[in-house]
Amino acid sequence: MASTDSRPVEADGARPAQRAKRDDAGDLAGLEAGLDALDTRTATRLPLAQVLRRKALPPAVAVVLVLALWQLAFALRIKEPYQLPGPLMVWDALAEEWYKGTILSIVWQSVSRGALGFAVALVLGTLLGLLVAQVKPVRAAIGPILSGLQSLPSVAWVPAAIIWFGLTDATIYAVVLLGAVPSIANGLVAGVDRIQPLHLRAGHVIGATGFRGVRHVLLPGALPGYIAGLKQGWAFSWRSLMAAELIATSPELGAGLGQLLETGRAYQDMPLVLGAILLILLVGIGIELLIFAPLERRVLRHRGLLATAH
Repeated sequence: MASTDSRPVEADGARPAQRAKRDDAGDLAGLEAGLDALDTRTATRLPLAQVLRRKALPPAVAVVLVLALWQLAFALRIKEPYQLPGPLMVWDALAEEWYKGTILSIVWQSVSRGALGFAVALVLGTLLGLLVAQVKPVRAAIGPILSGLQSLPSVAWVPAAIIWFGLTDATIYAVVLLGAVPSIANGLVAGVDRIQPLHLRAGHVIGATGFRGVRHVLLPGALPGYIAGLKQGWAFSWRSLMAAELIATSPELGAGLGQLLETGRAYQDMPLVLGAILLILLVGIGIELLIFAPLERRVLRHRGLLATAH
C-alpha cells in the first residue's frame, strides 16, 4: 500500500517547513551581506578645500590669535621690550641665526640626538614592558619603581649623569633613556593588561607561544596602549634632551636647541630665548603630526574605532 504525505503543499510546490527553512537562509544571507557592507571601508577622497578647512584652518586661526595677543601685549608695554619682545623681534633673531648658517645644524643636532635616544629607549622599554607584563614576580618587584621613575622629572637625572659620565654625549643619552624607557614600558604593560583573555587562549590553542605569541598576539593586541606609551615616551625623551642640553653645556657637545636657549639666557637676549623656545615647540609638534598622529589614526581605523570619511 503506497504511503501518502498529508502535509499541505503550497502553490509553488514547496512544503511549509521547506519554505520556512529557505526564508531563514535568505534572511541569514541578507544579514551577512549587511554586515559585510558595514565592514567595508569606503575611501572617498574629500575635496582639497574641505580638507584645508577642517585640518588647516583651525590651527592657523589659533596661531594668528596668539600672535595678535602677543603683539598687543608688546604694544601695551605690559613688560619692557627687553623682557617681552614682539613677534617681529623674535623673527629677526631667528633670521640672524639663519643668515649665520647655524639654525639647521642646531635643530639637526637635537633631532638626531632625540631620534637615536628614542630608538634605544624603544627597544629597552619594549623588552622591559614585555617582561613586566608577563612575569608576575618581576611586576611585583619593579612595577611600582617604573611608575615612580615615570613621575620623576627628567632634569633631576642631569646632575647625576654629569657626575657619572662627565660632559659627554653619554650624559645626554643617559638622561633621555631614563626619561623615556619607563613611559614606553608602562604603556606596553597597560596595553597587554587590556587584551581579552579569550584572545590569549586562542593564541595558545593555535600554537602562538613564545616569540610567535609576542609577535602575533601580545603586540597587536596591546597596540593602542603601546602607541600611547610611545607618544608619551617621545615627549619625555624630548623634554629630557632639552634639560640635558640646557644644563650640560660644553664645546665638545656641540650646539643643540638647549644650548641655544642657554646662550640666549647668558647674553640676556630675550628674542633669542623665545626663538629657541618656538623652535623646540615646532619640532615637538612636527614629530607628533608627521609620525605619531598618522600611526595612531591607522591603528584606530583598522580596529573600527575611527570613523572613515564618506
